[in-house]
Amino acid sequence: MNPTQLALLALLAGVFVGLLISAVAFLAWRARAQAQEQADGELPAGAREVLGALDEAALIVDASFTIVATSPSAELFGLFEGESIPGDELRELLRSSRGVPHSETGTLKLRRGVAPAEPRLIVARASSITPRFTLVLVRDITERERLAEMRRDFVANTSHELKTPVGAVTLLAEAIESAADDPEQVRSFASRLSAEAMRLGNLTSRIMSLSRLQSSDELTELRDVAVDEVVTSAIETHAIAAESAGVALVRGGDRGLYVRGDVQVLSEAVGNLIANAIVYSPPASQVGVGIRGNGDTVEIAVTDRGIGIPESEQQRVFERFYRADYARSRRTGGTGLGLSIVKHAVQRHGGEVQLWSRPGRGSTFTIRLPAIAAPDGAAPTPRKTRKKIARALPARTKGDPS
Repeated sequence: MNPTQLALLALLAGVFVGLLISAVAFLAWRARAQAQEQADGELPAGAREVLGALDEAALIVDASFTIVATSPSAELFGLFEGESIPGDELRELLRSSRGVPHSETGTLKLRRGVAPAEPRLIVARASSITPRFTLVLVRDITERERLAEMRRDFVANTSHELKTPVGAVTLLAEAIESAADDPEQVRSFASRLSAEAMRLGNLTSRIMSLSRLQSSDELTELRDVAVDEVVTSAIETHAIAAESAGVALVRGGDRGLYVRGDVQVLSEAVGNLIANAIVYSPPASQVGVGIRGNGDTVEIAVTDRGIGIPESEQQRVFERFYRADYARSRRTGGTGLGLSIVKHAVQRHGGEVQLWSRPGRGSTFTIRLPAIAAPDGAAPTPRKTRKKIARALPARTKGDPS
């Protein structure tokens, strides 16, 4: 074999070896790529177990926006495994989180359940965990934002309401100083100053009561409370005001009923209803306080024959500082907080307040509380009684609560 043939043979052998090495390298790269692709197509080990241990809503989504795994609470937002991600805002957040080394966070609205359920305000955080999968954490901040808004409104409303009596006290103090040589004027201004100071003190006291009821602290003075004790205390507190207004207080209904609660808070709640009924009742009319046991609940109803409340305003009467008749409330020193205190006091006892009202016919506010059995040793009381509290006033008319 001549040298030329040997050189050609060596060249062919080199080409063959090179092709063989290239083929082996390509096959190795292909196997690695397939292994990586298969690994990316599967959830990371332990991902489902971690999601199952989370209290908050969490889910893993693939590149086609399909949910592949969820935590138990994610179902509350209608996020189910195998379904597609709802909402353009959430999809846009997922797109922006892909291919970046950090998490993307957004605040958006997501409906909790199906329509007509109210959309919830959520904070969603999306993090890419593999080239194919994205982890999404969902935190519901609706109640937090609602509470913050309530606090802002409360501060704004309180500041507005406090400005009037504070300004009046300042002006009256200046008027007393300028009228120092006129005893009659000084007495007049001092009387008005005392009234404004009383209004200011009453407003401050009610604001503190409402703030205490709206706090997260539990009621501490809980005991078995006789409803008769609550109603008697509330009526006696307002008996003089009723007599001055020419309004008869009539009490009737069941006796010997008990609830679990704070007697002072409940007495204040019932007293606020009675005070409102007196203020909005015409002279020579009656305010009825009726008690009824209704299975596992106790109902305390306060009825007046006053101006009534239009249906369009009935949902607003429990708002802070809302007044159905602002002029009358200013004349009587009302703060607009009484019914709000009633609502929160009853809710803290696991009950509710219901309202029936018709303009020109009057209103009935009914407190419904969970009933409990009478404690051992409680004195038996007649079941049905009826008593007129204020004397020398018109007789009870048909249709008053009993």
